[in-house]
Amino acid sequence: MVALDPSSEINRIIDRLKKDQTHNGTWNYPFETGVSTDAYMIILLRSLQINDEQLIQELSNRILSKQEENGSWKLFIDEGMGNLTATAEAYYALLYSGYYSQVDKPLRAARKFILANGGIEKCHMLMKIMLSITGQHKWPNFFPIPIETVLLPLTFPINFFDFSVFGRANLAPIMILASKKYMIRTSKSPNLTNIFINRNYNRDDEFFALMRSNEYRSIFSTITTGIKSLIGFPEQLQQLALERAKQYMLDRIEPDGTFNSYFSSTFLMIFALLALGYPKSHPIIRNAISGLKSMKCQIDGKTHIQYTTATVWNTSLISYSLQEAGIPDSDPVLEKATHYLLSRQQYKFGDWVIHNPNSLPGGWGFSDVNTILPDIDDTTSTLRVLRNQINKIPHTSHAWESGIRWLFSMQNDDGGWSAFEKNVNKGFFHFIPIQGAEFLISDPSTPDLTGRTLEFFGHYTNLSKNHPSMNQAIHWLLDHQERNGSWYGRWGICYIYGTWAAITGLTSVGVSPSHSSIQKAVKWLKHIQNPDGGWGESCKSDMEKTYMPLGASTLTQTAWALDTLISTSKKPTPEIIAGVKFLLENGNRVDWTTDYPTGQGMAGGFYIHYHSYRYIFPLLALSHYHQKYMK
Repeated sequence: MVALDPSSEINRIIDRLKKDQTHNGTWNYPFETGVSTDAYMIILLRSLQINDEQLIQELSNRILSKQEENGSWKLFIDEGMGNLTATAEAYYALLYSGYYSQVDKPLRAARKFILANGGIEKCHMLMKIMLSITGQHKWPNFFPIPIETVLLPLTFPINFFDFSVFGRANLAPIMILASKKYMIRTSKSPNLTNIFINRNYNRDDEFFALMRSNEYRSIFSTITTGIKSLIGFPEQLQQLALERAKQYMLDRIEPDGTFNSYFSSTFLMIFALLALGYPKSHPIIRNAISGLKSMKCQIDGKTHIQYTTATVWNTSLISYSLQEAGIPDSDPVLEKATHYLLSRQQYKFGDWVIHNPNSLPGGWGFSDVNTILPDIDDTTSTLRVLRNQINKIPHTSHAWESGIRWLFSMQNDDGGWSAFEKNVNKGFFHFIPIQGAEFLISDPSTPDLTGRTLEFFGHYTNLSKNHPSMNQAIHWLLDHQERNGSWYGRWGICYIYGTWAAITGLTSVGVSPSHSSIQKAVKWLKHIQNPDGGWGESCKSDMEKTYMPLGASTLTQTAWALDTLISTSKKPTPEIIAGVKFLLENGNRVDWTTDYPTGQGMAGGFYIHYHSYRYIFPLLALSHYHQKYMK
C-alpha cells in the first residue's frame, strides 16, 4: 500500500488550535447539549421574576432555530420524527418567555407533535418534576426515594452514598422538593393543560405501576426498615433529613456559585432552597444564577447555556494531541496550557473519599471551576500532558506523583475504572422506578474509562500487563467484550468509542494484536467501515444497547476507528489508508455530520456535541499514522 502523507492536514489542525487558544492557556470550545438547558434557563428566570429580557430573547431565538419542520425538537438528527420531552420543554419555555403564544405557527406545530406522541404524560420523569416545581402539575403523593434515606448510615446495606455522585447531586434537591411538595407560579406562568392527553392524569398511578416489581419492593422495604430503626419521631426525622440534604448541597457549591458545576443540580438546588424558605434575593441563590449565566456561550451566532464547561477536558486533550503531533514542550502554547492544568489539580477531599478513604487527593475535574469533583478521564488526560514536563516546570513532579497515586487508588474491586467514584454500582438500584436510573444513580466500571486508563499506564508509566492492577483491568476488559467483538463506551457514541479505548488500552500494556479478542474487534471495525472510508455510529446505539449505524461518516468516529486499527497493524492496511483519505479530504467539512453528538450523558435524554473533537481526534489519529508508518 502507498502511504498517504498527512503532514499538510496535521499542520492545518495545529495552526487552528494554536489560533483558538485563549490568553490563559485554555481552549473554551463549546460543550453543546441541545436546547434543554436553554429552555430551563428561561423557565428559571421567569419563575424567579428575573427579567433579563436580552438573555431570554437570545435563548428563545436559539430554541426556535432548532425546531424541525414537523414542529418537534430532536436530540440528534436521525432521532425518528423527534423527541417528545425536548419538544415539550421547548414549547413550555417559548410560551413562558412571553414572546410567543399558543396561536403562533411554531407552537401550534409543537403542540400537535406533543399530543400525537402521548402528551406530557409520556415525557421524561425529570421534566415532570420540573412541571411540578413550576406549578404545572401537582406533586405525586409518593416519591420512590424517601428524604430520610440521607440519614441512613454508611454501614447500612442501602444508603445515600450508594448512589453515584451525579445521582446524589440531582436527588438531594429533588427529595427536598418532593418532601415539601413545593410549587412556584407567577403571573406569566403559561397554561399547559392543552398538551396533556388526560387532564386528570395522576402521577401516583405511574409510580405505582413502576413499583410493582419484586426487586423494587425489596429495596423500598430495606430502606423503610432502616428509617424505622432511626431514633426520633417522624416529624423530627424528616426535619433532620431536610437539613442534611440542604447541607449536602451547600457543601458542594463551587466558586462560581453552581452546585458541582452542573446546570441540572444547580437549577434544582435553587428551587430546593426556595422550598426551605430562602428568599429569592439570598446571596447563595443570586450566585447560583450568576454561575449558570456564566455558562453562556455563542454557537453560530446564537446564545446557548452549556450544561457545564469542558475547559480542563478540552485543554488536556488538545495539549496531548499537540504533543503527539510533534509540537515541542517548550512551545509557549504547551507551556501556558500546562501551567493552567497544574493550577486545576484538586487538593480538597471530595465525595470520592467516602468509598476510598485511604487515599489523598490528586485528580483533575472536567470544568474550569471544579474543585471537589475529580474524575478518572480528566486525570489520565492531564497526566498525559505532564509526562514530558516533570523535570522542566516546577511542581510538576509532585502533581504527577499525587495524580498517579489517586488514579491507582480509584481502581474498582472488579478491576475496572468508573468515572467519579470507587465501587458505586449496586445493581439493584436499577430497579428503582426512576427513569434513566442506570445512568443517573450508578457509576460502574466501563470499557472506555478502563481502556483509557490502561492506555495511560501502559504508554506513560511503563507498567506491563504483568502488574497486578493492569492484569486485573485486562481481565475485566476481556470479560466485557460484546459478542460481535466491540466494547460499549459509556461516555461517547458508543461502540466505536468503547472499542477504540479498549483496544488502545490493551495493546499499550502488551496484549498482542494477534490476541483473539483484538482480532475479533478489528474484524468488526473493518466490517462497519463505510464505502467512503469513514465510520459513523448513531446515538441510537446507547438506547438500543447494540451498534446502530449512522448511515454517514463523522470525523470524530472515523478518527477513533482509524486510531484503533493503527494500534493493531504493523503496516497500513487498505482500511487504514481509506480512513486516512477520508480525514484528509473532509477536514474542512461543515455539515450535519460535523454537528452530530459523539458524547453522551444519559441514554435517550442527554447527548453532547464537543466542538473540540473534530480537531483533537483526527490530529491524534493522523499523528499516530505518521509516527508509525512514515518515520
